[in-house]
Amino acid sequence: MFTHLRNIETAFQHIKRFSYLLILACTFICGFALYKSYQFAANTNSHVYILANGKALEAFAADRKDNIPVEARDHIRMFHHYFFTLDPDEKVIDANIGKALYLADESARNQYNGLKEKSYYNNLISGNISQQIQVDSVWLDMNQYPYEFKCWAIQKLTRSTSAVNKLLITHGYLRNVSRSDNNPHGFLIERWETLANRDTTLGP
Repeated sequence: MFTHLRNIETAFQHIKRFSYLLILACTFICGFALYKSYQFAANTNSHVYILANGKALEAFAADRKDNIPVEARDHIRMFHHYFFTLDPDEKVIDANIGKALYLADESARNQYNGLKEKSYYNNLISGNISQQIQVDSVWLDMNQYPYEFKCWAIQKLTRSTSAVNKLLITHGYLRNVSRSDNNPHGFLIERWETLANRDTTLGP
């Protein structure tokens, strides 16, 4: 009889241990399944599909910190493009300068007002001069905030009879601001100044 009771107790201990192991295994499987589900959902959210010309193109979302240098350089390029790409048309000049001033602080507006007072824009219109700019390179220091930058570009002024190329070097700082339709990168250029703007020996 005692042997029978010991066998029952031993069997109960085995069942108890097996139950614990089963509970642990189920807990582990459920936790792993939840983890993989969240991981799959996160990966799915990072994929963006863009419809272009009837085709679905896959894009990938990324944290802004991964793209800050790329966005900052593009912000600088777009500002210089709008500020220095001008045609002998008052509406074109106003439109481009207006877009540029959304991307910078009062330092850019001060330069614009200075050029306006010198009749620079009126001279472009009266002389039928078109002005274009090609940004060569942008140096950016991401180790300090606000981010310091220096921009090298070639400025081309085209007249009916000739063309003049100028080397343009500017300097300034970038700080973060809210994104908007007028400022999609979410940066603002501060303390912007022109370091050099001189004729070059490049051909027309």
